[in-house]
Amino acid sequence: MEDSVDLAELKQPVGELDSELLTLNMGPHHPATHGVLRLLVQLDGEIVRDIKPIIGYVHTGIEKTAEDKSYWKAIPVVERMDYLSYFFNAYAYCGAVETLLDLEVPKRAQYLRVIHMELNRIMSHLVWLGTSALDLGAMSMFWYCFREREKILDLFEQSTGQRMHTRYFQVGGVMEDVPDGWIENVRKFTADMPERVRQYRALLNKNEILLQRLKGVCPLDEETLFGLGVTGPLLRAAGNPWDLRKAMPYSSYEDFDFQIPVGTEGDNYDRYMVRVQEMLESVKIIDQALDKLPDGPVITDNRKVALPPRHELATSMEALIHHFKLVTEGFRVPPGEVYHPCEAPRGELACFVRSDGSSKPARVHMRDPSFVNLQATAPMCKDAYIADLIATLAMLDPVLGGIDR
Repeated sequence: MEDSVDLAELKQPVGELDSELLTLNMGPHHPATHGVLRLLVQLDGEIVRDIKPIIGYVHTGIEKTAEDKSYWKAIPVVERMDYLSYFFNAYAYCGAVETLLDLEVPKRAQYLRVIHMELNRIMSHLVWLGTSALDLGAMSMFWYCFREREKILDLFEQSTGQRMHTRYFQVGGVMEDVPDGWIENVRKFTADMPERVRQYRALLNKNEILLQRLKGVCPLDEETLFGLGVTGPLLRAAGNPWDLRKAMPYSSYEDFDFQIPVGTEGDNYDRYMVRVQEMLESVKIIDQALDKLPDGPVITDNRKVALPPRHELATSMEALIHHFKLVTEGFRVPPGEVYHPCEAPRGELACFVRSDGSSKPARVHMRDPSFVNLQATAPMCKDAYIADLIATLAMLDPVLGGIDR
């Protein structure tokens, strides 16, 4: 019987071949990369020795565009950065402006924001799970995950009029209250979702090929992740429970009871399991928010900031003029600057806004977690197989719209 082969030995450089590395361009149109990303990969056979991410292929100048618009008109612009986290983009921006204005958001609006953000978190994780499983050969998962995603987008369409980029969050609250029947439809979804997650696990957790591509693959320790500024599921997979919803509660998250899933090894399997468990925790938050949903207004009563009620436009000339001036000219924000963070599906998403006292922001800058987390690609994949690079890139869950913006 032949002796077994030590895979660790195969990954070590062999003599003169160590200096003969192959430089491989992965992307910017490789079918296995997420978004328009280019990776400059140094290969020693099939072993990755170094990676340099090259970005900027979908740069849209969103931050600069926001600075050329009134505070009111910048909301749909910032929503389009991380196109899978549009509610979080809008919340970070609106929260920053609300802080500068010293606005108090009504409690009902805070709860409605939480419900929509947690539905958005589930939707984002479903897109990640479906596309990542597809990268690893589990093709049927893509269709199952997008089945549930469609249900969430239908809920968004019912409450906001749009499936994506809804502009539902406004400075001071939300656009309008949810329609009749919406809460019941959300409850139907949250009642079904735990069983769907169980089905996902049944399909994937006993898939031997998938497990071999995830377990023990490309781990990274907590200290290195901290040094790179990595947050979100990638950090929690390494055992650190940092989550802004618990550490620095906002929008009434302190009212809800939920757990922060963490891993132990910090490998691709833990990154997968943390996100799957987060979907179940989001369901718990949504159910609690629906149970406790308070009555009352859904936007601030500060008429210098909020649009007049829609029903007044047909009967009140003053309301119509106010609506016109607010939409065209906007409102003025006192001078100052603020950094407003939230816990998005990929980690800490924050908006920095500086005001010079005019109706347009002097500076808008987003701290996008995909941009920061991409730094971890090289230390994660160093000395791993190129096939492991594909799996690890999937577990990073980068959205290039947020990276380039």
